[in-house]
Amino acid sequence: MNTLINTKLPEFKVQAYHNDAFKTVTQNDLMGKWSILFFYPADFTFVCPTELGDMADKYEAFKKMGVEVYSISTDTHFVHKAWHDASETIKKIKYPMLADPTGTLTRAFGVHIEEAGLAYRGTFLVDPEGKIKIAEVNDNGIGRNADELHRKVQAAQFIAANPSEVCPAKWHPGEKTLKPGLNLVGKI
Repeated sequence: MNTLINTKLPEFKVQAYHNDAFKTVTQNDLMGKWSILFFYPADFTFVCPTELGDMADKYEAFKKMGVEVYSISTDTHFVHKAWHDASETIKKIKYPMLADPTGTLTRAFGVHIEEAGLAYRGTFLVDPEGKIKIAEVNDNGIGRNADELHRKVQAAQFIAANPSEVCPAKWHPGEKTLKPGLNLVGKI
């Protein structure tokens, strides 16, 4: 299995439902800012609305960090609108909901389930230069946590601004980081 870490964002062009409108989103829309691509199996399901609602609750915190969130499933943008109109949880969403009915994006990110035409729960953080900095994939029965993703994005942004330092486990902004070097070998 090849990793996507530090690879460039693939070219894509998809439809999205966002702010009561349909729009086209391409890889160029992600350039110049931090972006989270949040793949999920399908609209009108069970774990998915809990995750998308959790991301909606954390969306303003991500925006304050200069991060845009994009949810993605293999549903169409029409289905995204219908789900938004039908669900109180999904009505909270202010971020773009990308439609990938052909599976182009899910395949490019390695989260497509061929026999089902659905996506695994993939989470990818893309930096302003279009490089993937976080790539995580969960089996579909395992929901994700927006608070933990928020912490990881903070760490990725810190490392981008401070390339000679690294963030240890459970690191939060303001806490001590590490400066890799010979003097730390065997002392942690």
